[in-house]
Amino acid sequence: MNPMLIPTLVMGVVAVGLVLYAHRQGVHVQGFKQTYKMVLQILPVVACVLVVAGMLQVLISPAWCSKWIGTTSGLRGIIIGSVAGCLAPGGTLVTLPIAAALLRSGAGVGTMVAFMTSWSCWMAMRLPIEVGILGWKFTLVRLVSTAVLPVIAGLIAHVLFAEVEAF
Repeated sequence: MNPMLIPTLVMGVVAVGLVLYAHRQGVHVQGFKQTYKMVLQILPVVACVLVVAGMLQVLISPAWCSKWIGTTSGLRGIIIGSVAGCLAPGGTLVTLPIAAALLRSGAGVGTMVAFMTSWSCWMAMRLPIEVGILGWKFTLVRLVSTAVLPVIAGLIAHVLFAEVEAF
């Protein structure tokens, strides 16, 4: 079964509900115009990311994955995942397909938990905006407070769930 079936059905039901509500308010045409604008902006990025994710799955050898970021890579893989997550570009539509490609290529669960946790906590691309809006002191406090979270989360996943088949 397609793992995207249930989320797609849920979003479909939400979309139909919102369209019906917008129709009652007389703003459904405006909503579809906004949808069209967003599709034109987002679709090229999503298409490129999916190409990158697909190529990663066929270009990354299982031996490389096993050595550097696989289950047997241990703490080294978790640290690599933490650093890579911090440096991962873009938002969810960019990062999640790349993470899925790495998992399918043999990356360890602990490494990918560290990757996703690091991406959530430390995303380097977000730091200039965060400093600008919240100030450097708060940003520094947040970074110091969350510094070990990706490694800890990766270690927990590695110890408790290393044998889980993600795909």
